[in-house]
Order: sequence, then C-alpha cells, then structure tokens
Amino acid sequence: MESLRELKPGMVWSYFEKICKIPRPSRKEEKIGAWLMEFAREHQLEARQDEAGNILIIKPATAGKELVPTVVLQSHMDMVCEKNSDVQHDFDKDPIEPYIDGEWVKAKGTTLGADDGIGMAAALAVLTSEDIQHGPVECLFTVDEETGLSGAFALKSGFFKGRILLNLDSEDEGEIFIGCAGGIDTVVRLPYENESTPGGQFAVRVTLKGLQGGHSGDDINKGRGNAIKILNRFLWDMNEKYGISVAFFEGGNLRNAIAREAAAVITFDEKLKENIRIDFNVYAAEMERVWKLTEPGLKMELESADLPAKVLTAGATEALLNSLYACPHGVFSMSYRMPGMVETSTNLAAIRFTEDNVILITTSQRSDIDSEKLNIAHMVASVFRMAGASVEHGEGYPGWLPNPDSAILKAAVDSYKRLFGKVPVVRSIHAGLECGLFLEKYPGMDMISFGPTLRGVHSPDEKINIETVEKWWKHLVDILETL
Repeated sequence: MESLRELKPGMVWSYFEKICKIPRPSRKEEKIGAWLMEFAREHQLEARQDEAGNILIIKPATAGKELVPTVVLQSHMDMVCEKNSDVQHDFDKDPIEPYIDGEWVKAKGTTLGADDGIGMAAALAVLTSEDIQHGPVECLFTVDEETGLSGAFALKSGFFKGRILLNLDSEDEGEIFIGCAGGIDTVVRLPYENESTPGGQFAVRVTLKGLQGGHSGDDINKGRGNAIKILNRFLWDMNEKYGISVAFFEGGNLRNAIAREAAAVITFDEKLKENIRIDFNVYAAEMERVWKLTEPGLKMELESADLPAKVLTAGATEALLNSLYACPHGVFSMSYRMPGMVETSTNLAAIRFTEDNVILITTSQRSDIDSEKLNIAHMVASVFRMAGASVEHGEGYPGWLPNPDSAILKAAVDSYKRLFGKVPVVRSIHAGLECGLFLEKYPGMDMISFGPTLRGVHSPDEKINIETVEKWWKHLVDILETL
C-alpha cells in the first residue's frame, strides 16, 4: 500500500496526503491558505479570510438539521518544521513525504505535520461529505499556532457565529481535553567578547544527536533529554578541570520543541588532547548509561576541527557555560488540583551565535496558573541577567480553564461510550491550545479538544496511529449527527 488514501477513512487520508504536498511553515501559510480558498470555490462553499490570514469555510445544515446549533471545527494551518541534520529538505518549497510503517504514518526525515494537518483533513472531509447528517458547520483554520498563536490573537469577534467549538488539535485518542496551560516565551541576548585564538591550541567539535526531542509541553514530563543541557554539562566540566575556550555553540531549533541536537567547537592547550578525549569517552559512556531508558538513541561524538580564528574570552566562556548550567529546564511543579498533570514547566529551547557578538538563547515557559507562568519566566530571566544578558518576555497567551459542566463535553462523552463501550479520559493538557484565546474573544464558548494518537510531535520522529484516526473520525461524525 503506497497511497494514504487507501487507508480508512479514505476521504480524511486523501486530504491529509494533499495537505502534505503544500508547504506551510509557521508565518508562511500563504500557499495552504490559497489552496483552502480554492477548495471552497471548487465546492461552492462560503468562505472568508481575515487580515491575519485565518480562514473560515461554512457549510449549511443538511435537511432537517437547520435548527441544530452551529458547530465550529477548528484546526491550524501551520506545522513545526524540524528535520534531522543529515536530511536535505526546504520546508518553504519541498513537500512532506509521508509513508506507512506498520500501524503508523511517518515522514521521511522530517516532521510529518499531522499536528495539525490531520485536523484540517477531517474538517475538509466534513465539508465535502454527502452522507453525514449535521447542523450548520463552520470550519476555522488559523495561522501561526505553533510560534505565536498570532492567528488566534488576531481573531475579531463576529468572524464566526458558532458557540460550540471542537478543537481538532489533540494527540491522544480516547482522551477529551477541557483545559490547557498558558505560556510565554523568554528570549535572551547574551553579549560576548572574543579574542584571537592563542598559539599552541587544539580545536575539537563535540556533537550530541539522536535524542527524541518532542513537544515542549506535552512531552516535558516524559524524561526526554535536552541536547543543550547535556552538551553544556560536558563543556562546563572541561572548563572547570582544564580551562577551555568556546568558539561555537549551537543547539535546538524551535521554542516549542525539546532540543534534540547540539554541537560546539572548543579550543584548549594541545597538550590536553589525550586528557580531554579520555574524559569525553568517560562522559559519553556515562550519558548513555544515564539516558538508556528514555533516550536509547543518544550519541556523542568528538572530532578534531579546524582551529578557529577567534574564541570567547575566558570571562565570556564562563558566563555562557554557567548560565546555561544554571538555567532551569523541565518540570518545575506538578498539579495538586489535577493529580498526575504538570502544572508549571520551562524549556531551554535553542542557542545560536549571531554575527553581532550576541548569543541568542530561546526559552519557553508554561503553567496552568498565570502567576506561576510569570514566576518561572522571571526565574529564567534572573539567571541570564546575572551573566550580563538582556532578557525579553513575549506577550504570552492565556490558559483554558476547565468547565466540567460543559454541554458539548457531555455529548462527546456519551457519544464515545455509545460507540466504543467505555468512558473516555477527560483532562487538561500541558500544552498551548488556541481555546484560551477563543474564550477571550467569544466569552461563553463551549469547547472541547480531541484528536487521534500522535507521537514524537515537533520532531522528525512524529507519527500518527492509523487505527485511531478511524476511531476519532467516527467519534467526530457521531457528535455532529447526534447534536
């Protein structure tokens, strides 16, 4: 079986396959937006697009369902663009290449974009279906969910009419989400001084790869390694023991993804070559042992490198390595209101050297509680300010407070029990969903979020379980038909 459209439900997979062919990085949704508007024209459906690029496609009720309340099916157009370092892929131009691997659909060396391409595909399948009995349907496709939620931020009241919203952007079939964490980005600019590389120095490149990465919210409590933290620990140890100079340090990519890869170039007295190689071998073996269960693919490499013309001064090296070591990463606190759920976390997401002698460090913080979100963001800021960095916080986005008395929640739970003979899990998610922003613009909106099972989201290991797509689709259709 080569084509996804041969999977069930055929219409959903067919649309997903088409979506994979259209580039849609965050903030570059023009191509997918144009395709959606053409889709609406082709199927003679009412559609409109706002100034931000959000699109609404409307389908009237089927006969006899005209008085049923309007339902909004919501998904986002953009995808996280991550690839393995050895993969040649231009996300601005190249299609995603999905393939079937047993029970899963994966992509060749890149993120799959099932987050949230599968949500879009399901909405399109509803719009073109001829055998689903449903009330008025409004399909909302937002832009830039992954990097700033700017599409949801820009929504104006009155863009859609529905007061029941089904967010199609969750990743665990059999679970219905009724709340999410709020978040904020913290961007660090650490200025540094460099100097000409002294004589008698030797250079090596240290790399760390093979980590799982994943979603910085939903995967933050799964014991995943952070490539920046693991590599920095080795560099800090070597600086403490021998005194080294950092010429280059790069790792991670996106604020909402756990760093999977990192690399650094360091210099030291050439007499220390053997010492550092021995220490590296010991450290690499120890990391493989420490991370054996959660990061079995972890791989560290050390190889000689061309001697750089310049390196950070001793003071700049200390400031960088100390601040990265001290910067918190991972779960900060667990929830007492919802046992088993992460309440507050932070992600050390990326580090880059810029051309103007500034090291750019990107982090993100999440919490169910706004004051705790700010608390952990301020903690991160204080660490880097002690190193002489300037720190900026983003606008952030609100969480979505659960409503256990929701009417659409009851309908969805009843539907699931009727279809599959068991009660779905109802919970909040430690990730950012657009629902909190919808509530600000449309107070009183009745919402749930649900979806098929995805794993490895925001990483090249992203995959979607085939069987759960069919179950999720049946659930979605049944909700629409029984309202």
